[in-house]
Amino acid sequence: MYLSWTAGRLDRLHARIDAARAALDAQLVRRASVAMELATSSLLDPAASLLLLDAAHAARQAEDEHREVAESQLSLALRAVLAEPEQVAVLVAEPGGEEAVKDLTAAVRRVPLARRFHNDAVRAARAVREHRLVRYFRLAGKAPFPMAFEMDDAPPPALTPEGAPA
Repeated sequence: MYLSWTAGRLDRLHARIDAARAALDAQLVRRASVAMELATSSLLDPAASLLLLDAAHAARQAEDEHREVAESQLSLALRAVLAEPEQVAVLVAEPGGEEAVKDLTAAVRRVPLARRFHNDAVRAARAVREHRLVRYFRLAGKAPFPMAFEMDDAPPPALTPEGAPA
């Protein structure tokens, strides 16, 4: 009975990982899309637009094994382009800039939450899979060992509540 309960729990944890990964992927794609929209909107100077567009395109096109690095580079590009609250205030003052900044702020704030949910699910599944009985009776079946998604997801300080322009 214990083995059956543990196998069911492990199955639910793997389903939770799959759902959390899908949510994380959706948030990462949303962030890259919003960054691409901002880069092509002519609200930024050409150098900043090119930097942001290149990083967002690389994040959207990255293969799974390179995705963490590409997403981290997009985070770095966002922090470089929107480093100061004054830059964000100038963007907000432009026509259409307020909505673009609002969308980007929402997108960059959701990525760390989605990544945290995913990594929490991975941590829980790993804890169950490390039990001796789970390994001995191979209760995980052929499911791959869950891997955490590690990336730099810190938002630009100017887009956080603490650094937002007054």
